[in-house]
Amino acid sequence: MSTSAFTFIARGSEPAGGAATGEIAIATAGAVVMTALLLALGIGHRTRRIGVLGRAAAAAERATGVPGWASLPSLIATLSLLIALFGMYWDISLHIDVGRDAGPLANPAHYFILGGLFGIFSAGFVAMVLPLERPSATAISLARDWQAPLGGVLVCACGAFSLIGFPLDDVWHRLFGQDVTLWGPTHLMLIGGAAMTLLGLAVLLVEGLRAMPRAAGEEAKMHWTFRARRVALAGGLLIGLSTFQAEFDFGVPQFRFVFQPVLIMLAASVALVSMRIWLGRGGALGAVAFFLVVRGLLAVVIGPVLGESTPHFPLYLTSAAIVELVALRIPRERPLAIGLWSGALIGTVGLAAEWAWSQLAMPLPWPAELLPEAAILGFVTAVAGALLGAWIGARLTAERIAPRRSLRVAALASAAVVAAVVGFGLQKPANAGVSALVTLEDVEPAPERSVMATVTVDPAEAVDGAEWLTITAWQGDGLVVDRLEPIGRGAFRTTQPIPVHGNWKALIRLHHGNSLTAAPVFLPEDRAIPAPEVPADPRFAREFVNDHTVLQREQKAGAAGWLTVAAYGVVLAIALGLLALLAWGLHRLALAAPASSRRVRVARRAPEGEPARTRAA
Repeated sequence: MSTSAFTFIARGSEPAGGAATGEIAIATAGAVVMTALLLALGIGHRTRRIGVLGRAAAAAERATGVPGWASLPSLIATLSLLIALFGMYWDISLHIDVGRDAGPLANPAHYFILGGLFGIFSAGFVAMVLPLERPSATAISLARDWQAPLGGVLVCACGAFSLIGFPLDDVWHRLFGQDVTLWGPTHLMLIGGAAMTLLGLAVLLVEGLRAMPRAAGEEAKMHWTFRARRVALAGGLLIGLSTFQAEFDFGVPQFRFVFQPVLIMLAASVALVSMRIWLGRGGALGAVAFFLVVRGLLAVVIGPVLGESTPHFPLYLTSAAIVELVALRIPRERPLAIGLWSGALIGTVGLAAEWAWSQLAMPLPWPAELLPEAAILGFVTAVAGALLGAWIGARLTAERIAPRRSLRVAALASAAVVAAVVGFGLQKPANAGVSALVTLEDVEPAPERSVMATVTVDPAEAVDGAEWLTITAWQGDGLVVDRLEPIGRGAFRTTQPIPVHGNWKALIRLHHGNSLTAAPVFLPEDRAIPAPEVPADPRFAREFVNDHTVLQREQKAGAAGWLTVAAYGVVLAIALGLLALLAWGLHRLALAAPASSRRVRVARRAPEGEPARTRAA
């Protein structure tokens, strides 16, 4: 059980339909103040009345050799991303262990998330306001005398996308109730925007190098700070793409099991292929090394240190080695071939390695019942992701890699394939007519009652070939995921005590094919929804129902169909808009590469405190 000092944040009667008005007012006031301060710094810099940003950018440029308008925002964004990442995983563990918040301001993890996301937005804003002259050939004209770096615009857009998710999340809760899942639409906005920030930072770094004389650029590339920044950026992209797996990392997924291998293949192929093509030799291995260090530290801090449920993580080492070996045999100038070969090998050898790792380190090891679906979808996703990664890497390395229509077509087709795989996996109809006869044996009496359970499923064949049959207990100050052991035809028994008291929610979960169902063992009374107690009687029979109706019983069932479609449509449109902006930004960056290599001269004003000089774009 968790011994966290923050278990006070949820006790079963917390608001289930949005934050209190007072908390909204406090959060709004805080956001207004922080935004006003940021605007004041930016306007003060551009009018030359406040020199804080200029001096900080000059110091960053002296330390790294990269223009201050690229190096300072990169530092701000990197620190902010790490803060937001810690807050996100801590927040997920708190919700798993203790349930809903007493309010958004009562959850300590929210402050890290908000601070980190605002820092990301600020990094993009700072990059946009720092240059007082046109900084690069790819700069975007925002006003007559304001030319902003393309990467700064992309980072700012990603930060804004994530921040918009917070107020939209509260609106969503008011309309539809709490969606206690990482894959809620507004939750995906929060983590998706932060993950995509890494592409904006990569664009900003490329812009910064192109804005330097060739000799100075080559010297900057040899500096340890530059190498560390690129490795951190590559590992950060892998971390960002891996955050979508978080429910599987904790052992409480609310979507089909096949998504875990699919998402791991997608993260590995996109991140490792793109970063190896861009960074060159060692790029993929460096990305995985950074990933393992950060995620390992995160697991230690959230688990043993803070006393919450520990997040697990994929290994990715085999996939990184595959990409490195492929890129040693195939030159970077052939990204399509690198993508095809890397994707095929990641989707077979890499998938097999992650399968073995799941048996050692995952809360829900991958069973044989995932075959052949996981092997087929994993392979398809790995190839599609690797082609997307090849396109991204080629865009970032356009000085060396000539644009090819075949790679662009392959990337567009791959995006459609990934969307189709996700859409296919989201189908999860209930398997009707299945029930569980449960007998409970007390191993600890009330008020801290815990039980061992014997479960008989009717009909027995309903569990034949099931991906999982577990009893999951959560949100009562801890998490228990017990994989039931068979004791006869259709009969199973728990392997550890299951808590059925206080605020614990205990349920039998059955995943068979594309069906996810659950039968409650014990659910506490929840007056905020409202919902009555489902008692843990010594012997009872209950029907299996749609999994999410039990896991997310806070959701409102009466929302109009048109409202649901409209709400999902708005979030989807915003998300597609951000992805389109990032794709356009990468394309714009690549189109400017020939001019950059011809060393077209572009005037650049130095940060305040340094003389102005001209650098190559």
